[in-house]
Amino acid sequence: MKTVALFGATGSIGGSALDVIGRHPDRFRVGVLSANRNVEALADLCARHKPDVAIIADDALRDPLAAALRSRGLTTQAAAGEDALEQAAVDSRVDIVIAAIVGAAGLRSTLVAARAGKRLLLANKESAVMAGPLLRMALREGGGELIPIDSEHNALFQCLPPQHDSGAMPGVRKLWLTASGGPFRGRGRDDLRHVTPDQACAHPKWRMGRKISVDSATLMNKGLEVIEAHVLFGLDADAIEVVVHPQSMVHSLVEYVDGSFLAQLGQPDMRIAIAHALAWPERIEAGVSPLDPRTLSLQFEPPDVETFRCLALARQALRAGGDAPMLLNAANEAAVAAFLEGALPFLGIPDVIEAVLTELPPQAVVDVDSLLERDLTARRAAQRMIRERGPSAVSHQT
Repeated sequence: MKTVALFGATGSIGGSALDVIGRHPDRFRVGVLSANRNVEALADLCARHKPDVAIIADDALRDPLAAALRSRGLTTQAAAGEDALEQAAVDSRVDIVIAAIVGAAGLRSTLVAARAGKRLLLANKESAVMAGPLLRMALREGGGELIPIDSEHNALFQCLPPQHDSGAMPGVRKLWLTASGGPFRGRGRDDLRHVTPDQACAHPKWRMGRKISVDSATLMNKGLEVIEAHVLFGLDADAIEVVVHPQSMVHSLVEYVDGSFLAQLGQPDMRIAIAHALAWPERIEAGVSPLDPRTLSLQFEPPDVETFRCLALARQALRAGGDAPMLLNAANEAAVAAFLEGALPFLGIPDVIEAVLTELPPQAVVDVDSLLERDLTARRAAQRMIRERGPSAVSHQT
């Protein structure tokens, strides 16, 4: 029996994880659930899964959470804030930590779990993007075991040979990340000048939160995944490719030097990756209907990096090194939030990111505190640029 701490329980990843865990009560139990601000949703999950601890991000909501738990007759302890997440991550009763908090907010608890030697199921790609060197160091120091549960990186994990201590991948030529193309695949820049948040969030294949859905629409999600693949698997940017695959059945491919490709296929359902990571190296049922290979028709095409410039900007940040990937992520989070609020046009997202990368030269990644200070600097710069552009601004690119 393994005890799981699920950070980000009320999101889409959290829901998928709880579904898989609930199918295997003889193997897994929920010890900790966390959420950002949704007290009632967190309390409802606690009534269903009976964790030892429930954590709400906002300290001011601890008492309302405690009251909501009592009203449901639960003995679950209410806790709040970053310290509570870190305490849960190091708790000796916890075997597995699922890091599914979106954005920079999940960084500290992810690093603490890695340093505590837990099996870390990483959905929070921003932790790898922002603090790749720190994440690798934490895993080495604590002996933690990281298994990605982003569908693309989990697919790579399944198709790659066992890594050597040096991190070398003998025989591997390239990693190929697949992209659905998002809701605007095939459209040109003129078609995207008046895109609404609801249109950008209408993903054709995956059910995701609004921020991640916008990242898919801009192809920034693939840019972040290129950086994450570099951090997780150690290959250079030139050995990590992106290919658009609108059916979303092939989740990634590994190209070997002998000309072979290994690919992982499955329904576009996060429960497959989560079940794999929870039980690895075993396989367990995930509640997902299998593919029928007799009906598959697979299509692949190159991404349009001129229209969707975020992918190229992410590669630029990876090659720049230091904390440039963190600056990219911070600027993107600020720009996407502004777009969702109606304060920035869709085509303004890459403009803001590019301007931040130009204004702030990269610095070395030293520790979490200095990294978060730079993160705040990048966000403030992005917010200033957003105010200067305004909601009616259009991209300077033609």
